[in-house]
Amino acid sequence: MPIRTEQPSDHAAVGALHRAAFGGGHGGTVAGLVDALRRDDPATLSLVAEEDGEIAGHVMFSRCLLDAPHRLVAVQSLSPLAVAPHRQRRGIGAALIQAGLRRLDERGVPLVFLEGDPGYYSRAGFAPAGDHGFRKPSLRIPDQGFQVVRLSAYEPWMTGTFVYSATFWDHDCVGLREPPHV
Repeated sequence: MPIRTEQPSDHAAVGALHRAAFGGGHGGTVAGLVDALRRDDPATLSLVAEEDGEIAGHVMFSRCLLDAPHRLVAVQSLSPLAVAPHRQRRGIGAALIQAGLRRLDERGVPLVFLEGDPGYYSRAGFAPAGDHGFRKPSLRIPDQGFQVVRLSAYEPWMTGTFVYSATFWDHDCVGLREPPHV
């Protein structure tokens, strides 16, 4: 399965993929986040997996910060990750994650954070970030869902609070929201 850098000609297919994978209103929110991250962070690493000539999966890694005691550290966030519903559970998401982590490691990125299912992401080397001295940026993020992977450039002094880029906050894509009361 080929994995490659997303091209502008892929944007519509990637948006449709996120709407299908996340469903309902949330799929539109995630597709909007992807569009905004492309616009707001030109260095975003955006990868697609192809299968049978179609976009089967997409992952995005974007610039964030770690507020460490010594200084701010440029880190990355893995968000979002989506695989076409009819192609899930075949290793596409895992392959996208590993390809992205390899590229980020080559670029000298020390840490990658995410919010997600620990059962899934632990297979890609992620661990609960709180267990490694990191603080989450929102109380709405479940402790076990706030995860990190340390890459080659990581140094032990790199601890502190993870800070999402403004784009995540602008799109209200940090942490879990309680269902609205009716």
